[in-house]
Amino acid sequence: MHFDLADEHRMLKELVERFVRDELLPLETAVMAREAAGDDPALPAADRARLDARSKALGLWSLDAPEAEGGAGLPHVALVGVNEALGSTIATYVLPPDSPNLRMLAATVDDRQRAAYLAPYARGETISAIGISEPGAGADPAGMTTRAVRDGDAKDADWIINGRKIWITRAAEADFTILMALTDPAKKARGGMSAFLVDRDTPGFHVLRRIPMIGGEYTYEVVLEDCRVPAWKLLGQEGQGFGPMQLRLGTRRMEMAAWCIGAASRALDMMREYAPQRSTFGMRLSERQTVQWWVADGATKIHAARLMAYDCAWKLDQGRDVRGEISMLKVFATEMAQAVIDTAMQCFGAMGMTREMPLHLLAGRVRNMRIYDGPSEVHRMVIARNLMNTRP
Repeated sequence: MHFDLADEHRMLKELVERFVRDELLPLETAVMAREAAGDDPALPAADRARLDARSKALGLWSLDAPEAEGGAGLPHVALVGVNEALGSTIATYVLPPDSPNLRMLAATVDDRQRAAYLAPYARGETISAIGISEPGAGADPAGMTTRAVRDGDAKDADWIINGRKIWITRAAEADFTILMALTDPAKKARGGMSAFLVDRDTPGFHVLRRIPMIGGEYTYEVVLEDCRVPAWKLLGQEGQGFGPMQLRLGTRRMEMAAWCIGAASRALDMMREYAPQRSTFGMRLSERQTVQWWVADGATKIHAARLMAYDCAWKLDQGRDVRGEISMLKVFATEMAQAVIDTAMQCFGAMGMTREMPLHLLAGRVRNMRIYDGPSEVHRMVIARNLMNTRP
């Protein structure tokens, strides 16, 4: 086995680390001040515009977009380090375009959709969202009730969609949403789920409310009332939306794992720098076994998570079925980061509880990720079911 990154992937990782250090970390003080004042901690439009211009000039856009669409076509392995660096800061910024929806689009679009949706998205000119979860359905796709019905028998008939979606990131900002709906309720996820491209201004598509989340994040709830979608905006094959959706979810889970490694590494570095400087009862914290073990255990778990991430990414790039590994990685990385950040907060004492440090925002965002894209309990169930062949 070869564990070293290719030179170009290593240099990309280092470039993104410099971008984070030079452009994002200086914005953290303002992020914390806004959050402490009860304002939106997200980067304001002026900052995002400047960061967009800077990251584009550095060649950091369209990293994994298809080469046919002007992207670099980089593999999953190359993006682990990129997302690890981006996950180390509370000044949240996504390099355009967002990878999970990009890969779902690239795997399913036809020629017309490629020109209208994938190409501008791959260039970073548009923003997308995805609507999967529904109130009461949780992480179980079998509980989906949103329906899409043809308005007539013709194959070119419009689709009429009714239902409700929740926990959607960027629904109000997105130019279009990839919306999952049942086209055959009897089959549900096994041949009855389809994906649709729904533009923001489509009649019947209503953003109902913005939902504040912990960690300074927010999601949206959307209602669809006789939402009319042209036939050509069915994404992929009718009834075959579950597979591409899983491709999208797998990509996001890989991202989350890398973000968690970055967040945990940041917390560990803060602990390592602080412990030798702080003395209590005549002894430096770095000399106390408890703190030493926090640091040693944190470094060990981060190393393990990073190896898991690269293993999973490499297998994805080889076209292997890694659903089991992705579930393991998602559980391990999110829970690992939560534990490391918590010990860092404990190490800093009362200072670690303040909103004047980034730890509480890192902790909140990692805590969200233990729920997003499947909670740990569901992933454990999937892992065990596959290992013991207990699928119902």
